[in-house]
Amino acid sequence: MKANVHPKYGEVEFTCSCGNVIKTRSTMKSAHIEICNQCHAFYTGKQKLVDSAGRVDRFRKRYAKAEKNSGKSS
Repeated sequence: MKANVHPKYGEVEFTCSCGNVIKTRSTMKSAHIEICNQCHAFYTGKQKLVDSAGRVDRFRKRYAKAEKNSGKSS
């Protein structure tokens, strides 16, 4: 192996916006991350579910009216 080719790989700390500190190894010196497993909604269980059924019903109603109107003009 050639000497001085690879970057230095050492222990680093990643700091989240929520204050959680994650210790790992990387070629980076340190980093600030916006979201981690301690504050992400998927992992905390505070996930919001979107009511897509209401959106689908509104879509169908809108295009049902359009089909009725296009049928009358023929």
